[in-house]
Amino acid sequence: MESFNEYHIDPEQFTFLKSFQDNWQVIRDEFTRFMKNASDEELKFTYDILGPKSKTIKTKGNAKYSAFGILFQGLFIEEYIQVHQIEYSDYDSNDASEKALALREKYFPNLAKVIEKVNFSDDNLIRNVYFGTFHPGLDIKLHVNYNPHMNRGYLGLIVPEGDVAMKICHEQLYWHEGKFLVLDHSYPHCPHNYTNYDRTVLVVDFFKPDKPREEVMQFEKEQVTQRMQDNPYSLGVFGKSDKAKEEDFIKYGLAHQLEWDKALEA
Repeated sequence: MESFNEYHIDPEQFTFLKSFQDNWQVIRDEFTRFMKNASDEELKFTYDILGPKSKTIKTKGNAKYSAFGILFQGLFIEEYIQVHQIEYSDYDSNDASEKALALREKYFPNLAKVIEKVNFSDDNLIRNVYFGTFHPGLDIKLHVNYNPHMNRGYLGLIVPEGDVAMKICHEQLYWHEGKFLVLDHSYPHCPHNYTNYDRTVLVVDFFKPDKPREEVMQFEKEQVTQRMQDNPYSLGVFGKSDKAKEEDFIKYGLAHQLEWDKALEA
């Protein structure tokens, strides 16, 4: 039996995740079809506009993490762009929004239907939905994604065999295709991919159902406002508070990452 705790949470208790899990192969097929058939222009637009960017989360070496999604803070991406009037060097907000909608409808109709179904029946519980790919050799430094009202679910879509895992606190946890790994990302964590293949999951952020909705919505609004002021291309997912504290590195036996950090700055 798998054991769970305050940061590694049993996905079975979140029945609304079943709609995603039941459709995991369809969702994976939409992702692989997009990666195979999208034009260079569509790919560039996707990673430039639909991918949440972080200024604080660092990776070791040259290995990359790439992400793009269709739902942010409970809004489909085209609406999120309009609400926040995000300015881009190559597009105005209206143009970016129209292109984002066209791309979502062309490549991800089934994923959108799942999101709409869950959020209709569960009062907009789902906040962010995006694909996250760890490329070979990726090693992300210890960090947090601070929101005490949110859990993050990872639905395994393409998971190679080997050492691709999430270190969180003193545990090392693994993704599995077709299954959810649910974590409280307020705890320090650092994932890696030491295989020779990409690992892709569907990231599903959702409110903790036991929290008062008015309270969590207010917290999210204030947090997203600050994050968008700091970095509008974060899409409200990442912020300055993502940095782990020095005592976290020591507490979780990762003090060597601090030395690596200092060496970079020297």
